[in-house]
Amino acid sequence: MASRAPLFFLVICFCLGHAKSFIEVVCDKTITGQVNLQSMLTCQVETTQEIPDLTITLVVWKKQGDDQFMSVLDKRDGKGNKFQPGYKVTLNDRTVSLVITDTQVKDEGVYTCHVTTDSGIAKTTTNLKVTARYNAPIVDSIDEEIVRNAYKSLICKATGGYPKGKLRWFDEHKMEWTASAELTVNKTEDGLFELFSKLPLMKGSTFSQYTCVVYNASGNKEDSVPIILQSTEKEPYKKPLSAIIAPVLVVGSLIVGLLFALLICRRRSQREYMSDIWIEV
Repeated sequence: MASRAPLFFLVICFCLGHAKSFIEVVCDKTITGQVNLQSMLTCQVETTQEIPDLTITLVVWKKQGDDQFMSVLDKRDGKGNKFQPGYKVTLNDRTVSLVITDTQVKDEGVYTCHVTTDSGIAKTTTNLKVTARYNAPIVDSIDEEIVRNAYKSLICKATGGYPKGKLRWFDEHKMEWTASAELTVNKTEDGLFELFSKLPLMKGSTFSQYTCVVYNASGNKEDSVPIILQSTEKEPYKKPLSAIIAPVLVVGSLIVGLLFALLICRRRSQREYMSDIWIEV
């Protein structure tokens, strides 16, 4: 009897695998979730013929490449549900879902949904894509000692994003300088990306303002931050307008006063001359 048990088990599996099924599971091919938020993988159980009283007895969600089941909802007598922490199966009429309470990069991948009913079994797959928005970039400047002919370099850093994005540089006239920058990409333990860009500034060919812009993997702008540079060349000294006007006013006053004094002296001389003539007459 013991030797017949494996054969009996194989026969049962063969029959179940080839039994006529009147159901199918339909899911979106791709579902997008966001890091640190709840994600829901939802599928519909549909029938190939009219079955008004369809009963779903077992729902199993499994991630490809993972030996353990993510979550099992078992309504059969004597059975129980099995949920990994952070994952749960929900059943609403003919809608079956896998709820991921705190989505992380590690949750990205292909999931298989197995459904067993009183009218057959079926399974299908859906792909979970995970995204994370980058934090606002931070910019700074450093005196350059490594890059030849550069007197300074601008540094821009953006963290916490997924998938890998890009940092781009623009000057105050919207002209792009990204090709002159060096981009470094690091990955943190939780799978998120750190973007680090260094833009050398050449002597005599810089602008007063640059802007670092972070773009996500889809090429969409997420955030930006400007950096204003102090002029490196000494501007010629310009006297204040008051320092120029004051001497002009003083000199002008002296000239007017001198002319007035000369006029008075002239008139006085003329009077004395006329007096002398009158006396002689």
